[in-house]
Amino acid sequence: MDAVEKNLTMQDPLAYFITWPTYGTWLPGDQRGWIEYHQGWQLPNANLLEICQTEMREERCLLSPVAREVVKQQIAETCRVRKWILHAVACQSNHLHVVVEAFETTPQKVRTDLKAWCTRRLRMEIDSSRKNWWAERGSVRYVWDQESLDRVLIYVMESQELKHLDQ
Repeated sequence: MDAVEKNLTMQDPLAYFITWPTYGTWLPGDQRGWIEYHQGWQLPNANLLEICQTEMREERCLLSPVAREVVKQQIAETCRVRKWILHAVACQSNHLHVVVEAFETTPQKVRTDLKAWCTRRLRMEIDSSRKNWWAERGSVRYVWDQESLDRVLIYVMESQELKHLDQ
């Protein structure tokens, strides 16, 4: 298949909708249910949750308002340097959402780079002793059309503020 045929058969997504929790705030077995890598949605499992809690290397990470601002600034900076288009970022105490265009870059690389640069900045400005800021993975969703992008942006920019997740 040549490049022209590929472009006719494969549409690039408009953006990636990437979400990841902070360390220890949504463990396997969680009472809300959880996602097992390559296995999908799983029901709560108190025994598994207890095992995962005992295996944690640090206390769970809840981001302060100052740390949340540091994260948002670093995400904007990383996107600028990488020439990715940042549509939205919402950083809560226990998770964050990013909507970004990053053509010719996998969403997993985007997530990995954003997490790494945010970790560096948080260690420099907030707590140099903390090693684990983020959960191991996170969620990646492809945004294929303008209507979907509009819905995702409303969710990230408006709904997150209404959830009152920061307790």
